[in-house]
Formats: sequence, C-alpha cells, structure tokens
Amino acid sequence: MLRWLIGGGREPQGLAEKSPLQTIGEEQTQNPYTELLVLKAHHDIVRFLVQLDEYRFASAGDDGIVVVWNAQTGEKLLELNGHTQKITAIITFPSLEVCEEKNQLILTASADRTVIVWDCDTGRQVQKVSCFQSTVKCLIVLQRLDIWLSGGNDLCVWNRKLDLLCKTSHLSDTGISALIEIPKNCVVAAVGKELIIFRLVTPTGESVEWDILEIKRLLDHQDNILSLVNINDLSFVTGSHVGEMIIWNILDWTVQARECNFWDPSPQVDTQQEIKLCQKPNDISIHHFTWDEENVFAAVGRGLYVYNLQMKRVIACQKTAHDSSVLHIAKLPNRQLISCSEDGSVRIWELREKQQLAAEPVPTGFFNMWGFGRVNKQASQPVKKQQENATPCSLELIGDLIGHSSSVEMFLYFEDHGLVTCSADHLIILWKNGERESGLRSLKLFQKLEENGDLHLAV
Repeated sequence: MLRWLIGGGREPQGLAEKSPLQTIGEEQTQNPYTELLVLKAHHDIVRFLVQLDEYRFASAGDDGIVVVWNAQTGEKLLELNGHTQKITAIITFPSLEVCEEKNQLILTASADRTVIVWDCDTGRQVQKVSCFQSTVKCLIVLQRLDIWLSGGNDLCVWNRKLDLLCKTSHLSDTGISALIEIPKNCVVAAVGKELIIFRLVTPTGESVEWDILEIKRLLDHQDNILSLVNINDLSFVTGSHVGEMIIWNILDWTVQARECNFWDPSPQVDTQQEIKLCQKPNDISIHHFTWDEENVFAAVGRGLYVYNLQMKRVIACQKTAHDSSVLHIAKLPNRQLISCSEDGSVRIWELREKQQLAAEPVPTGFFNMWGFGRVNKQASQPVKKQQENATPCSLELIGDLIGHSSSVEMFLYFEDHGLVTCSADHLIILWKNGERESGLRSLKLFQKLEENGDLHLAV
C-alpha cells in the first residue's frame, strides 16, 4: 500500500492540445481529495467495486480473485480465490432481518461459467454452482423474496441454498446484459436491443413450484441496450449504443419520455442515418446513469448530460467532459457529480444555475428547447412562461483526480472515508479528504501524547 500526498491536479500529457476538453489548473480549491492511498493486490484489470458496509468494500476483475478491503485504512482484509477466469458480475446478498445469522454474503459470476457464494466476514466459500451453459453476465438479488437471479443466455432463479427454482429457455446468443426488479414480482431484462418483462410466479397453496413467465417484449430501441436502472418508484431508464435514452413507466411499461439527440440536440429528420454518418458509435453510447429526485444524469460518449424529469429536457451538459468514453458516474451531495473515463481520469463537477440568461447570446438549435431566440407573437406568451419555469444549469469542473495510468472502470463513494477507484492499470486508489485526514492524525497524536503524559509535561 502506497500513500501519496498531492497538492492539486495536474494536466495529463497531450490533453492541453484538445481545446474542447475543459481543464482545471493546479489550484483546485474545491477538490477535497488531496491525499491518496494506492492499493495493490490484483494482477489484471480491476472492473468491479461493491460496498459491503460502512467501512468495507470488495474488488474483482479479470484475474478472477475477489479482495475485501478496509475503506478507512486501505488494509487488505481477505483474498477470495475460487474462479479460474475473469469475474463478470458481483453483488452482495444481505441476510434477512429475521435471520439469526447476520453473515454478509457476496455472489460472484465468472467466465468459467460458475457462480460462487462467499462469506465475506470469514472468506469462506459457502457454495459453488457449475451447471451454467453460458457465462453469467449479470446478477440481481430480490431480497424481499430471499432469492437471486442470474442472467446469461437464459434467466435462472435461485434460493439462498443455491437450489435452482426455475429458468427460462434459451433467450439469445448475445445474452442478458442487465437486470432490474420492478413491482408485481416482475423483472426487466436487457437482451440486445430488446427489453423483456418477466413475472415470477411464487409458490401458493395450489402450486408449490416457482415459475417465470415472459409477459412482454419492448422493441423501442434501435440498437443494443448498454444501461438499465431504476430511477424512482414510478420509472426506470434505458440507454443504448447509439445514444437513445428512454424513460419507462414502471407499472405499465409505456414510454414516458425519450431523448435521442444527445450528440447533436438540433432536430434531425433521420436520427439513425445521421448518427451513422456523423458519429463513431463510442462517441454517443450511453454507458451509465445516475439520478436524484429531479434529474437523470447520463454518461453519453465522452460527455455528461443532465435531463430534468419534470421538464423532460436536457438542462445542462458537458459534451467533452473527458478525452475518452465516460464509463461510470455518481451523484454526490451538494449538487456534485463524479465521473471516470477510459482516459484514466476522475473528475468532480458541480451543477450550477446559470445567471442572467436573458443577456446571453443563444444560437438556434440546442437552446431552443428553453424558448430563447426569435419567436412569433402568438408563441411569445408560452415561451415567456417556459423561461420562468425552466432552470437552465451548467456543469462546472471543480476537481481533476489524476492517479491512474489507464482506464478507470468505476468507483465507490464513502461519505466518511472518501472515494475508491479501480482501473485497467491493476490498481485501486483510495482518495482521501486531505484536510480531514490531517485533522484525524493531529487528534491521534494529541491523544497519544495525553496517554503518555507528554502533553501534561509540555504544559
């Protein structure tokens, strides 16, 4: 474990020549992460981080091992060895409230076509399932029913003892890329460009067996779905390879809103044709979502976009937030957003309301959605009302965390212990609040002096 102290960010070599990319200088007064710990345990790409509790997290990746860490100290607590190939999914399986044993379990899936259940308090391998016909790409726990589901070329339902309760027939060779739970004992599976709604049939007095039924297929996306998440009790959202975002009603699965022009917000006659002609697919792929009560934040290609749920429009964006595709984003308190990218950087943004918008020159196209620019007399009243209700914002770069030498795959945020990032450089970095850590060290020194009596002598 290595400890570094950094006085501020530095500009990556070669980044300064790319004028569209927003940069920040050495002075990062709003960036609290001025101290970092470099954690070494993996010997291949680290793709996954999962939080276990308030002070522990687990990491996993292409070397097939799982490592449990202390987020406060950076101490390596456990190393879990059992897979022979790269890990493709990881999730926690909490104990039921009524259960006397409170062991924290981890489920890991691998390209070796196995799923292993681990006790992350002891490191013990609880059980291993090896009956899969294909690689499991995603896992989901339905804690209410005390079951878990695995998604590959088919969808399987398991209980805590790893008994196979039921499964679907072969869905497709591409397999299930993502799963979420929705009401009425249903789950949504992303399979290529389709969304498939499944309903779980639980045992009753008439039937003691579980079953899983395909209810509906949603075919609104034009290309493969890369991201699928719940955003609240009413909606879930999907994002595709060609930059389509669709917000769905969680109860009747109808389309609530759609945004297909992140890459170029001006109207297009044939969006699909324009995308193919003008953009590389990676420049517009939606890799990840995060959200709060008001907005959905989307990682679209190299950019970040803020979509307001009430107004059903983009209210802020950074088209070139990073030099390469943004892989993971998370919303923090105080209107802050963190993003990480294939370019090896981690950046902190703040969502701010724009000031004196009426005085700003606004071109046609993107900002027309807020009603700026020339309007005819008949439309002036609705536009004026729209201006009053809208709150156009900007995403301002306030911190640039440079520590990884390769693609940063994802991160975790701990309110008390800082930020954890994992990377293709095989490293995990624990970013600490420098001011807070300095205060804690001073407090520990003060307590030690007091215990030894040195403080009394000095006085």
